[in-house]
Amino acid sequence: MCETCGCGDPNLVSVEVHDKILASNDRTAAHNREHLLEGGVFAINLMGSPGAGKTAVLEATARAVRGRLGVIAGDLETERDADRLRAVGVPAAAITTGSACHLDAEMVHRALHDFPWRELDYLFVENVGNLVCPAVYDLGQAANVVALSVTEGEDKPLKYPVMFRKADLVLLTKIDLLPHLDFDVAAVEAALARVMPLPEVIRLSARTGEGVPAWLEWLRARRAAVSAQTAQGHPHAHAQHPSVAR
Repeated sequence: MCETCGCGDPNLVSVEVHDKILASNDRTAAHNREHLLEGGVFAINLMGSPGAGKTAVLEATARAVRGRLGVIAGDLETERDADRLRAVGVPAAAITTGSACHLDAEMVHRALHDFPWRELDYLFVENVGNLVCPAVYDLGQAANVVALSVTEGEDKPLKYPVMFRKADLVLLTKIDLLPHLDFDVAAVEAALARVMPLPEVIRLSARTGEGVPAWLEWLRARRAAVSAQTAQGHPHAHAQHPSVAR
């Protein structure tokens, strides 16, 4: 490696790898997923940049959804997002990571111990604001959703493809600001089509409510599909099924 990477280090060390680096995380994620699916809880990993509108989306969802909804909110410090959600009647737990730029399955597992998740229809994990690391760690979720705001620019899917490649759905947020921005919606949707295996985009404004009905329909349809697959004994089949709502 060092003969080609350019660092000039002549000390090559051979390392024998017996297990995947994320094997422990993946085992815990599988444990989380098993219990959530058995409990009929549809878990969503909600990711996106800081300021993309993740918490606002959850507030709007809580005001509109017919069903029991809870949130585990991750941030480096403070419980501000969890407090905002509690203020609109959502059971919310906070995970403060200190310096970690993502949540992992063990953090979520510990949070679930003291959280009434068995009473929920939907469990959202609001991941740490970041367009890189959160996409790498399986938490035991049934779906990945990325919030991408129109204030971030059209190039984010191409600059951070791993995040969007893992997404089942992208919520294009803050669309009420479009009249005030130089933002090309067609360009960002074309970029998403290049990186997402099954491109799904819903344009949404948490402020005006535009797009919220389509978002709720997507949640209901995906939850029903996952429940049907689980009943047939295929708990991981959600990744093979595109959503039915556009």
